[in-house]
Amino acid sequence: MDTDVVTQIRRLSQAYAYTSIQMHEAIGRKAGLSGTDHKYLGFLLQKGEMTAGELAGLSGLTTGAVTGLIDRLEKKKLVKRQLAEEDRRKVMIVPDTKKIMALLEPLYRQYRSQSEKLIASFNNKELKVLEKYFSGAIEIMNETTDKL
Repeated sequence: MDTDVVTQIRRLSQAYAYTSIQMHEAIGRKAGLSGTDHKYLGFLLQKGEMTAGELAGLSGLTTGAVTGLIDRLEKKKLVKRQLAEEDRRKVMIVPDTKKIMALLEPLYRQYRSQSEKLIASFNNKELKVLEKYFSGAIEIMNETTDKL
């Protein structure tokens, strides 16, 4: 294997990660959120309602940090705390998906459109390579996170 190519791909991967952080910070700021609050809101959009403990486990945040996060998101009326129907001692964090999407979708519109055009420019064989890379990279990151 060509070590120069491996090094270049590793550098591109790092640049992609850093640029992603910068973009999400900018989108978060434009939405009136911090970049991290914006991304943790994404967990709630993706997974739906959950307890604060479940969000802590998913995000890696402490329960105290999750409480602060929920307070900030609730203040902006993006989530609400609601007692669980099956166990009224349990508090669920319920995202207001319509309000969140109304806030974030316009900020992602251009990025999504350009990304879809870029993806469409690849042939099926190239798309399989991209899929293999991203799937493998995600698995490696999850394994690394689990070991820390």
